[in-house]
Amino acid sequence: MSSSKIITIVIAIVIGIALGLVYGWVIEPVEYTNVTPNVLREDYRVDYVLMTAEAYQIDFDSDTAARRLAIFGGSSPTVIVTSALDYANRNAFSAEEIAALQDLLTAMQTYQPEEIPNP
Repeated sequence: MSSSKIITIVIAIVIGIALGLVYGWVIEPVEYTNVTPNVLREDYRVDYVLMTAEAYQIDFDSDTAARRLAIFGGSSPTVIVTSALDYANRNAFSAEEIAALQDLLTAMQTYQPEEIPNP
């Protein structure tokens, strides 16, 4: 195989990669919509739990907080808040944020869902 054919193949590959990147990043980028927080990175999931804890500090509604945490799926609210609190301690969150997470953890440990009476 001659060197001109190899150069042509390499140039074609480079142009193909460049066109693919332009198409994927500029022309038709992926847009995520209606996704749940459980697909987020750990730091964003912790931010979501922290926002739930801050909302709990305002209204002290354990039922609403548990429903907000239920969006994460299979784990119990206690496990979700515990892992968020561990992350917060490892990553030097402020004392107020850690206190809010601890208050939410206490609330989730003692949370009993209300029974809905059957008609």
